[in-house]
Amino acid sequence: MSSDDKSPDELAGTEQPFVTHLVELRDRLVRAAIAVGVCFAVLALWPGPSALYDLLAAPMVAQLPQGTTLIATNVISPFVVPLKITLLAAFLIALPVVLYQVWAFVAPGLYTHEKKLVMPLVISSTLLFFIGVAFCYFFVFGQVFKFIQSFAPKSITAAPDIEAYLSFVLTMFLAFGVSFEVPIVVIVLARMGIVSIEKLKAFRSYFIVLSFIIAAIITPPDVVSQLALAIPMCILYEVGIWAAQIFIKHTQAPPEAASSESKPSA
Repeated sequence: MSSDDKSPDELAGTEQPFVTHLVELRDRLVRAAIAVGVCFAVLALWPGPSALYDLLAAPMVAQLPQGTTLIATNVISPFVVPLKITLLAAFLIALPVVLYQVWAFVAPGLYTHEKKLVMPLVISSTLLFFIGVAFCYFFVFGQVFKFIQSFAPKSITAAPDIEAYLSFVLTMFLAFGVSFEVPIVVIVLARMGIVSIEKLKAFRSYFIVLSFIIAAIITPPDVVSQLALAIPMCILYEVGIWAAQIFIKHTQAPPEAASSESKPSA
């Protein structure tokens, strides 16, 4: 058979799996988008974008002088900002579905012992992110806004812009949500063999300094928010070292399977 006759077969053999993966990826992205869309529609009906914004603004409003509210300096801000908050809330609610679609897409290409590692990490990373956001909203915001208002001169009436407030809130949510992922980073580094447990323990004192530097950079220039971010990071680093030892012990490939197990076909 000539080389010209072989070319179409070789192309067909390599192209079909790639197209199949693309179709599956598209379907899973569509399902994730539908989940976010359904949550957005439900939240838009109840409690509604305005109520969600009032809930998000509550920690700030509680620290403002009596009768003072947030302001909108842009004409369309009262319409756009609540919609952005509703979309953000919808994504957070639908996050388990989105992560499941990601998991379902990559799972067929993993070993059995790798599946035992990935799924707990996906679940725990989601929970840690939510815990970080909740900690920021229920504790940090109240203390930070109270601290800032206590330094405001009596001649100044604080009336923050709603877009600026939304930007600040999202930055803080992201900072605390990502910072609470420290145990996951430690576990992954140790499990992949990039850093040993002994080196992680030896790096403990450096991480304490690093956490305070990070907190000073990404939080407002007040002691309260910096301590509220740095101290949990230090604690979570210790939790990560402890959890990494457990994960390494329970997610290693069985010795008899390591030599005979082949990668699953995608």
